[in-house]
Amino acid sequence: MDMAAGKIRATVVTGFLGAGKTTLIRHLLQTAQGRRIALIVNEFGDLGIDGEVLAACENPVCGVDDIIELANGCICCTVADDFIPTMTALLDRIDPPDHIVIETSGLALPQPLIRAFNWPEIRTRVTVDGVVTVIDGPAVARGQFAEDEQAVSAQREADDTLEHDSPMAELFEDQLKCADMILVNKGDLLAEGSTTDVEQTLRTQMRPGVKLLHMSQGIIEPEIVLGLSAEAEADMDNRKSHHDLEDDDHEHDDFDSFVVELGTISDEAVFLDRLKQTIIDHDILRVKGFIAVDDKAMRLQVQGVGPRIDHYYDQPWKNGEQRKTSLVVIGLTGFDRQKIITALHG
Repeated sequence: MDMAAGKIRATVVTGFLGAGKTTLIRHLLQTAQGRRIALIVNEFGDLGIDGEVLAACENPVCGVDDIIELANGCICCTVADDFIPTMTALLDRIDPPDHIVIETSGLALPQPLIRAFNWPEIRTRVTVDGVVTVIDGPAVARGQFAEDEQAVSAQREADDTLEHDSPMAELFEDQLKCADMILVNKGDLLAEGSTTDVEQTLRTQMRPGVKLLHMSQGIIEPEIVLGLSAEAEADMDNRKSHHDLEDDDHEHDDFDSFVVELGTISDEAVFLDRLKQTIIDHDILRVKGFIAVDDKAMRLQVQGVGPRIDHYYDQPWKNGEQRKTSLVVIGLTGFDRQKIITALHG
């Protein structure tokens, strides 16, 4: 726990398929020096976390329950559906991790993921300690982005949920521009004299002042990677992607939330339909909370992501507890609170 800020730190590891992200993470887990690390992995199928990483996690700092795979699509396109609920569940644990490491898909735009740390549900509890971009050194020396660019293209085609189709050159630059540290991997495979050329190529696209280091086989001291204190989510103006630059007026990284409190609900089905329609009409991102239904002794828990609403009766109302409906509404800054409240009252 970062006691000064009261937040748990998270490190985002990005880079193309085959650059060495998983190898780096395996090394960080093996040399965690007592840190309890939770790992969120967003690669697909057998391209992501492998048996060696699982084996490395069979120790007190990272148990099997601390490894979470997000396989429903590129993490930057499924923030509301997958990432925010996963982060919330981690933070809500009785014994939360000391540090969270997130391995993105090689296709992920880092910027939308970093913005997600400003969501009201998590922004006071976790901070992006640093964005680490892993680069395949020999590939860049040959003028490529990855060792096997065809494999990266195949990965793109395999993900039906991918909502962005950035050219590889733009995606590569976006990963560099968002980084707080760039690790050039496979240094042992670089031809003599090519290290300087690789650095010069990368420095034309990275932000000034970003650390650029070399490593081989994903080996680097964890103290160098974990503990950058970048607070990247508060520094998005300096990490703009090509999409941001094309649409500079689109302030889609600002979120707002408020609580709607109602009395008891007489008809569960009618109210859930009203809630769904309100979400659609006002472009609400998330709704969560509890509903008090007149003839039910238990409270109805509700979780809405976009127009999809999950609900179930979770526990009885406690003796003396006020029976009321209380919902947290989350959306982009500028939504009309009063209209939403009026719509939910019916």
